Amino acid sequence: MYACGGIPIKYCSSGSNEVIITSSPRESRVFNGKDFLLEEALPADVSIVKAWKADTRGNLVFRGTARNANPDAAMSGRMCIAEAEHIVPAGDLSPDEIHLPGVYVDRVIHAVDNEKRIERLKILSGQNPHTANAGRSRMIQRAAQEFKDGMYVNLGIGIPTMASNFIPPDVHIELQAENGLMGLGPYPSDIDEADADFINAGKETVTAIKGASAFSSSDSFSMIRGGHVHLTILGALQVSANGDLANWIIPGKLCKGMGGAMDLISAPGTKVVVTLDHVAKDGTPKIISECLLPLTGRRVVDRIITDLCVFDCDKNGDGGLTLIEIAAGLTVEDIKNQTGCDFKVAKELPFMLQEEEI
Repeated sequence: MYACGGIPIKYCSSGSNEVIITSSPRESRVFNGKDFLLEEALPADVSIVKAWKADTRGNLVFRGTARNANPDAAMSGRMCIAEAEHIVPAGDLSPDEIHLPGVYVDRVIHAVDNEKRIERLKILSGQNPHTANAGRSRMIQRAAQEFKDGMYVNLGIGIPTMASNFIPPDVHIELQAENGLMGLGPYPSDIDEADADFINAGKETVTAIKGASAFSSSDSFSMIRGGHVHLTILGALQVSANGDLANWIIPGKLCKGMGGAMDLISAPGTKVVVTLDHVAKDGTPKIISECLLPLTGRRVVDRIITDLCVFDCDKNGDGGLTLIEIAAGLTVEDIKNQTGCDFKVAKELPFMLQEEEI
């Protein structure tokens, strides 16, 4: 018997290489008609954070999206060690600019090497969505039609992010990154404009528009969980007929984590739009009766946009899909042959995009 964060866990060998892991039952609660499992917090013995500035009292200032989870990490540790690019005397920092009070910080280390590593350098030049294949380009442009003037929007990496290149000129939206930025701009124009402290949730370099704001991950998820984000568009591995979503892991393959997807798709009042290829590379349907991969959420998807068509999901009613748009040159029978579940067909079935839009 071992304890992990106060939760007893048993490790049992079945006599083979397989290991069975069981844990104590979690307490369940119902909030706003939804079932939730409560998980105990996992306290850390030591927290190590990186700050832009620190003073000799341990007060910390973070820059851009680098604030991210740093304040939360610092507060969760029994001891906090902060590495800072600049250390100034107490009093040099205005009380209004301090993001984390020194009461949480036990040690401050000066970062001698201030060179920051950019993990995913993205430059605007050469980022042309029209270079995608016809199906991908159709998805990107169709996803952009979901944007409505005045929306706060969260976009997943890949096709959802590329859809922001097709925002109509009369539509103004605010793009949010759950790592702590409201008001994402385009990729930097060149390498000199790229800044390691301004990245999106996919760790790609971004810029900030005029009027943008930076904040911590806690503030970011308060926006999301409070229903202040009107629309989220994200990718998927599989979607079920009832709007179940699987988009974070294929068992046995390397996984970096779920990110903010679970919170985004569960947020009250947020429209959830999924983009994905209609079938996998081997021809297997990705839209099926029940997801075979681990779920991100149940009955959460409002709309599915693929390279072949658009479905609406009845996630709050009896379940099921309705085909509402189709790619030019295809028939309903074509869609049936490549979909792993039954679906209804709208009375009027327009093309996904008009010919001049493609």
